[in-house]
Amino acid sequence: MQKATEEQAIIGRHKIAESLKREMKRKSMSAQDERVITEILTNPKLRAAKAMLEKDHAIDCLFLLHMDKGRWKQAKEYMNKNGLTLSDGTFRSRMIEIEHNGFATSTQLDPLKKHYHITEKGKKLSTQLLKLLQQQL
Repeated sequence: MQKATEEQAIIGRHKIAESLKREMKRKSMSAQDERVITEILTNPKLRAAKAMLEKDHAIDCLFLLHMDKGRWKQAKEYMNKNGLTLSDGTFRSRMIEIEHNGFATSTQLDPLKKHYHITEKGKKLSTQLLKLLQQQL
């Protein structure tokens, strides 16, 4: 009987130690996460990218670039085919912002038309967004 009580005491101390370790790890991760989040929210370069992503259809346009549909005609056909909406003005505005942030480059086709191409930086961002959103499916 005494041996069983000693074993229970040892198991109890072990559980408490494990619980304390988990709590310390959680707190240290939270402090580290807070530092990273603060850096992301206050870094001027990242703030510009974050502001761009918050706008309507920014992610849509990044994904269009990811699929090599960087011309309005290609984008319009894709969106219509899939029952989605995107105005030409919104497309052009988002593409200008995406280009300004270094996620795309453009080739002038004529005085009014451009063909946008995704950059490595843009490909990296769109790939990460794709992975994140796939997790939600």
